[in-house]
Amino acid sequence: MTTAKRPLITDYFSQVETATKKSKSTDKLDTDKTLKVTDEAKSMKNHASTKDTSVHPHELTSFNKQEWINSLTPEQKDLLQLEIDTLHISWLSVLYKELTKPYFLNLKRFLHSQQQQGKTIFPKPQDIYSWSNLTPLPKVKCLILGQDPYHNHNQAHGLAFSVLEPTRPPPSLVNIYKTLSIDYPDTFKVPDYKELSKSGKPGGGNLTKWATDGGVLMLNAVLTVEAHKANSHANRGWEQFTEQVIRVALEYHQKHKSGFVIMAWGSPAQKRLKPFEKILAGGGGGDKKDGGDGRQFLVLKTVHPSPLSAHRGFFNSQVFKICNEWLQKHNRDVIDWSVS
Repeated sequence: MTTAKRPLITDYFSQVETATKKSKSTDKLDTDKTLKVTDEAKSMKNHASTKDTSVHPHELTSFNKQEWINSLTPEQKDLLQLEIDTLHISWLSVLYKELTKPYFLNLKRFLHSQQQQGKTIFPKPQDIYSWSNLTPLPKVKCLILGQDPYHNHNQAHGLAFSVLEPTRPPPSLVNIYKTLSIDYPDTFKVPDYKELSKSGKPGGGNLTKWATDGGVLMLNAVLTVEAHKANSHANRGWEQFTEQVIRVALEYHQKHKSGFVIMAWGSPAQKRLKPFEKILAGGGGGDKKDGGDGRQFLVLKTVHPSPLSAHRGFFNSQVFKICNEWLQKHNRDVIDWSVS
């Protein structure tokens, strides 16, 4: 009896490369076409982008998901089932070794114990890695660094700063919107929660469009939290894992000369970039506003948009405008920062 051959990661990247060659416009690939050969297509149906913004042919890798799964011990397979099912193949292919390191397995044991104790964890399991499905590795054009997921109901869904409907946009997100309205006074419309509620569509804080259409990777340092207990899952291993996420993103885009913008708001986010000073100095970095110095990455540092600090420089930072100017000068499509 023969079994059907499972798709390799090469299928994903070869589809992307073929589509890139056929497309006359950069950043306009159809994700449904490029991802239909992968196992992740089913899990992505609620989070899939309508575009794949890859701009360069990509190096093929021999990563075979099924072979890797077969190499796991029964306990590892049980602990990592969520990653197997929901971590996008483009990220899994460069992070799979990280998943079997002792610290990550201990993190997963901790999370399993929390569930067994009946504790409520945010975001929902299927949303923990939504950042990876909404923004596959080749698509990244901007990285926004967050800290900890929102810890109340109907908020966190795997994207830093973003909240699910019908939740009212939190204060930091409101300040982000204010800055956007300053950067783009003629085109950006701040979502009006009261108006949306009257029309039967309450919310206005869901930033999924930034991820799917804009290639904005909204990554928290910690990916889970216990309900109503801020920072309750800090120092459990997530920070080490998401540091690796940043590292592989930098290395991948440096290698393929596609670069991206990094928004580091507040000292915690800026400290997260310390391990990457060498790669940022060699292939880009700094916080220059002209974006015309040939650097491969642009780091935009400012205070955090929190009400406690936003008035000290965030509103007039022009981070969104500068980001788009840099992307345009580096021959990448600019980001539509509108929410709806």
